[in-house]
Formats: sequence, C-alpha cells, structure tokens
Amino acid sequence: MLNITLPGGVIREVENGTTLDALCRDISMGLYRNACCAYVNGKVADLRDALTEDCEVAILTFDDLDGRKAYWHTVSHVMAQAVKRLYPEVKLAIGPSIDEGFYYDFDADFSITPEVLEQIEGEMKKIIKEGLEITRFTLPREEALAKMADEPYKVELINDLPADASISFYTQGEFTDLCAGPHLTDTGRLKAIKLLSATGAYWRGDSNRKMLTRIYGIAFPKASLLEEHLVRLEEAKKRDHNKLGRELELFTTVDVIGQGLPILLPKGARMVQLMQRWIEDEEQKRGYLLTKTPLMAKRELFKISGHWDHYRDGMFIMGDPDDEERECFALRPMTCPFQYQAYLNRARSYRDLPMRLGETSTLFRNEDSGEMHGLIRVRQFTISEGHLVLRPDQLEEEFKGCLELAKYCLDTVGMLENCTFRFSQWDPENPKNKYEGTAEQWNEAQAVMKKILDNLGVEYSIGIDEAAFYGPKLDIQYKNVFGKEDTIVTIQIDMLLAEKFGMEYTDADGQKKTPYIIHRTSLGCYERTLAYLIERFAGAFPLWLAPDQVVVLPVTDRAHEYAKGVEQQLKAAGLRAEGDYRSEKLGYKIREHQLKKVPYMLVVGDRDIENGTVSVRTRTGEDLGAMTAEEFIAKALVEIATKKRD
Repeated sequence: MLNITLPGGVIREVENGTTLDALCRDISMGLYRNACCAYVNGKVADLRDALTEDCEVAILTFDDLDGRKAYWHTVSHVMAQAVKRLYPEVKLAIGPSIDEGFYYDFDADFSITPEVLEQIEGEMKKIIKEGLEITRFTLPREEALAKMADEPYKVELINDLPADASISFYTQGEFTDLCAGPHLTDTGRLKAIKLLSATGAYWRGDSNRKMLTRIYGIAFPKASLLEEHLVRLEEAKKRDHNKLGRELELFTTVDVIGQGLPILLPKGARMVQLMQRWIEDEEQKRGYLLTKTPLMAKRELFKISGHWDHYRDGMFIMGDPDDEERECFALRPMTCPFQYQAYLNRARSYRDLPMRLGETSTLFRNEDSGEMHGLIRVRQFTISEGHLVLRPDQLEEEFKGCLELAKYCLDTVGMLENCTFRFSQWDPENPKNKYEGTAEQWNEAQAVMKKILDNLGVEYSIGIDEAAFYGPKLDIQYKNVFGKEDTIVTIQIDMLLAEKFGMEYTDADGQKKTPYIIHRTSLGCYERTLAYLIERFAGAFPLWLAPDQVVVLPVTDRAHEYAKGVEQQLKAAGLRAEGDYRSEKLGYKIREHQLKKVPYMLVVGDRDIENGTVSVRTRTGEDLGAMTAEEFIAKALVEIATKKRD
C-alpha cells in the first residue's frame, strides 16, 4: 500500500498502481467531475498516471492555473479533430494552451472566414456531445514516425526528440495527436466554447518557414463564465494599445521600416521623454551614476560576457559572425558588458561599493516575427537599465532598494496593483545547456535570492528555466488587456560575470575580491510601459503624463485675443497647452478634445473676459466653474507635482 498525502495533511492509503483518476473518484465524485489534472510532488501529472510511491497529491480543477491549461489544451485537440473531420487535407502543427485560452496551427490552403470558424465551432460542439473517451499511449521513435507519416509537422517534432524517447499520443474517437498532455479524460467534460479569431503564424516563429493558419479560442466549464469573458474581451478591444495608440496618434508602424520597429509620434515621444526624465532624476536621488555607452561592440565583448554563446541568435550582427579574420560587430541586446567598463576604468576599493550605474539604454533584439505585437514586443526599444556592483554583505540591502524603486515607479504610474512576482530559476536538466556556471554556484545564488525574497515578504511563484544564463532573477509580471503576460521589470543576482570581466575590489583586509552584481530595471522598457499605460487608462492619462494637458477654447472670435493671452500664461508656467481657434461650434470642439482625452478644457467667453477668469471643464464633462488663470495653473501644477492619477 502507498501513503498519499492530500492537501491539508490528510493521508490516504491506496494500492500501488492506483491512477490519479481512481484516487479522485475515491476522494469525492464532485471533485472527480471537475478534475482536470493533478500535482504529484509539485509537478503536473495526467489523471491517467499511476501512483507507484508515497507522494503528495493535489487534484486540480478549472479554478487552478494548471487545471485551466489542461482544460484548454483538451479543447485545442477537439478543435483539431473538428478541422480534420471537415477538411481532411489540412495538416496539423501545434495546439497549446496559452494564458487565456488556446490556439492550434494548421497548414491550410484556404482562408479561415467567420463562416468557416462557425462551421468548425459547430463540429466541436458535436464532438463534445459525443463524450469521446480520451486515451493515452506511447510509442518508440520509429513507430511514432510511422504513425504520423502523413503529418509532416508532427514528423519534424518527433525527429527533434531523443532517439530513445518514449513518445506519447492521445486518442479521442478517430483522432490521434502527438502530445505530452495532460488532458481531461473525455470530451464530454467540456462545456462552453468559442472560437475567437484566425491569423497567420510562421511555423516555429521563423519567418523563413511557411506561414500557417492559427485559430484562437476560449472555453469555460459554465456558459455564464464564457459570457463574462466575451464582455471583458469587448472592453479589452476598446483599450487595445495597438488600436487606441494609433487613434490617439501616439505611434505608428511603417512596412518599409520593418516589423517591430515602431515610430513614436510627437505625443508618444513626449510621454516617453517625460518618463525617462522622471526615472533619471529619481535614480539620481537614490545614488545612481549616469552612463552613456555605445549601441554596438565587437563580438569579442559579447564573447567575454557569454552573450555570444547564449544569445547570438537574438542579436543583430554586422559582418560574418564565423569569420575570425575580419572584424564583426553586433548591436547590443543589453547594456551590462558596456557598463562594466565604467567600473573597470580604474582600481576600486571596498569604499567605492556599492556602485550604482544607471542608463537610459536603447537595445536591439532579433525577436521572431510571430512574437511582434505593437509596442509590447519590438526589436528596438529603450529601457531604464542599471547595474549595481557591490560587496556580498551589501546584497540584501541593495536588492531591497532595487525592489522598492521598481514598486515605487510602478505604483506611481498605476500598474503595481496588477503585477505579480516570479522567482525565475535555472533548469539543471535543460537540454539546451543554456546556463553558465556550476550547479553549486546556481544553488548558492538561488538560495541567497530565496532568503532575500522571503525576508522582504515577497509573494512569488517559481519559474523553472526562466533565469538569465548568468543568474536567477525576480521578474515583475504584468498582463495586457487580453490576458497575455509579459515581464515588465526584472531584478537579477549575478555571481558569474564579474569574474569573467576581471572585476575586483580591494577589501578592508587588503585582499583582492570579486564583487557581486545586480542587474535591474526600474520601469523596464519604455515602449512596453507606454503600451500598458494606454490600456490601463484607455488613453485618458494622468495630467503629468498627458501629451496635451490643456486646450483653451474661445467661445467667439471676440475672445481670441484673451484666449491667446491665457494660452501664453499656461505655456510660461510649463503646461503643455494649445488654443483651438477654429470657426467651429463650441460643443463640437469640446467633444473632439474629449475624444482626444485632453485632461482640461478652458472655455473663455465675454463674461470671462470681463471677470478675468476661465471656465474649467474636464475631459469627463465635469464643470469645475470659473477661476482665474493663476488659480487654475496653481491647481494643475500641484496635480503634476504629486503625479495624481484616478
């Protein structure tokens, strides 16, 4: 008999070989009906898996993240089965769950119109109603290749697996797919589904490979949850930075310039400038020293840092990277090896530490074309980058300072409340061997970071294989309006690169020692932050960030001269103001500037001229009444200085 420890410490005895599915039925039929997968000793497991040793088990439902992923992954297979029933000639690629739902990539020689989506969705509902049992089996590599002989994309995936791998498949009815799982036990457990859109996606994200058709969908165990989600999606579309940012003339993209290379228009550029100046001033208050380093370097610099071995595919390289006889340069994907040169400029002692180096850095990363998205994922971007060189005894205090700075910045712009924290660790079994250092060094670095995070009371999830190649990190995660999660700020502990660059300091005992390094950002990538701010505020930015803060609206031509005087007063006080002197009706102009999300409108008419006042309106339509221009300026400057937001 096996002892199975359930949540809450309850121990249940079961026979060796009992499946998780059977254990679930034994615990509760209510739980069984809602079960999606399980954790066994903290790792995700399929309900079909058999228990063969004493362990801890937690049954996961749709309410759990990994439970939702299993649910959505199962629906993606149902979609693939429906497509193959309707269009047998279509070839299957991949169909994973994602942060919000699922997708499947198909090689189809026809367009996926709304009518086709509706047809596929109808067939999916039939498959769900059929309640097909989902079974799993494994095959050795050669038999797996034979099984998938008619599916070239599956064949490629199988060939990428080790020759001795035992390759798993899932079958439901007439449909079989290559898959590692986990999945629900039958299609009848699925309830409310909706296919959302179809788009193009390169096979494996490589623009040199074939463009496939990607169909996105969502599913829930209750129709009411689906309806709520669809309402949220409609609201998200209104806030989508890719749409709203263009409508508000904050940024644009141009085909002949290239994908992932956005143009910040005057209003968007002004917002980024405001954030940069704020961050640089704030960092200076906190003891940071400003650097300005080159945008490119010879490959030799990146060989020292390790980026050449671990990040070369993500770099833009000028010259033949494999020709050692000729100079070869690369645009920088990060600033660390450049900023280290400021430290190395002369000999350092323990009294020089910590040295906090900050820079507004322009970086270049050769992202896959399929990953490009507006301002959130681009190939050239600007970041509030910094590196702290310090003694080991300073590590916790300096890490705390980095975290406090990041939280202050995110809170000021109204984003902190929606952030989560991820402790990103290495994977010692990563087949790509993408990490520098020894297991002992990594265990030490991660133990130190865990102690710091726990001492600071940070609530975090753990991300295995999410670390930088030189050390663990704390990633501050943020979701866009569609639920896609990205890292917005990162704080990394590095115990490796200082030694590679020969960075030393003379300690109080006269001995040469190697410092630790913290890599960090304070507000992260400005373009990505701008995208999130567009969505967070639906374009109605706080006064201090608004590219246009005030517009002066004369009621009649007689008020033009007075309005121009008010406009000049506002500008002299440092406000971003303009006057609207067009021969349009006042109501039309007010409505137009409300749509442009201008925070304040100062209406001036005959009475205002007579009384020396302005009539103040907000973009929400609130009438703040009459006040002098001086009174309004004083009010606005306080709002700006305090960075007040809704």
